[in-house]
Amino acid sequence: MAGHSKWSKVKRAKGALDVKRGTVFSKLSKEISVAARLGGGDPAGNARLRSVIEMARGQSMPNDNIERAIKRGTGEGVDAQHYEEIVYEGYAPGGVAVIVEATTDNKNRTAAGIRRIFSKNEGSLATSGSVSYMFHKKGQIAVPRETIPEERLFELALEAGAEELTTEEEQYVILTSHDQLYAVAEALKKESVTIEGQKFTFIPDTTVQVVDEVAALQVLRLCDSLEDDDDVQNVYSNLDIPEELLAKLPA
Repeated sequence: MAGHSKWSKVKRAKGALDVKRGTVFSKLSKEISVAARLGGGDPAGNARLRSVIEMARGQSMPNDNIERAIKRGTGEGVDAQHYEEIVYEGYAPGGVAVIVEATTDNKNRTAAGIRRIFSKNEGSLATSGSVSYMFHKKGQIAVPRETIPEERLFELALEAGAEELTTEEEQYVILTSHDQLYAVAEALKKESVTIEGQKFTFIPDTTVQVVDEVAALQVLRLCDSLEDDDDVQNVYSNLDIPEELLAKLPA
């Protein structure tokens, strides 16, 4: 489980999210704007901004879009816009805990939309702190498996200050403490390690196993609907679906 929430594994196993490029660009644009507002518009002096720009370029986001997003965040030009980051907490069917990270220019609109999604999918929003204590915020770095031997990456990651390395089908996943993500990523890049993505993530301390097919589908629909919302950046949960049940669920 280390390195990815159970929900992210479920998404890959189901092939559930065929996100349109426009939606990806929209979410990245908001992240760029927030990073620029908080740390300035110069990527050289803003590790968070530098990281998300690299992610955007990895998705073939045009430079013009990136520049406009930076200006929106720093308040330059006619596109200046103020985005806020908000974290929502709630429960899905079966007692599954859910954390939702959103970026918005209208808190009332976003809160109403997320509340509606929870309600429509048999879930419920909870008060701040009622779910987040079950998770730890970590840094997460993905490295393509074909680019480096595992032993070499383990050695470099350990030297850089990483906490854990796990191997998945197509990539290695490196976990760091939340305040060491950018430092570890920069150290790996200096050693010519190819980084496919880096971000903050919430790792659950324990998982909730859902063995009922109806409840499992409800949880997956709730998480899908949340991720489809334009204001939502990331969704995390402590969902655990047994492999045999997962294989039965419709794609």
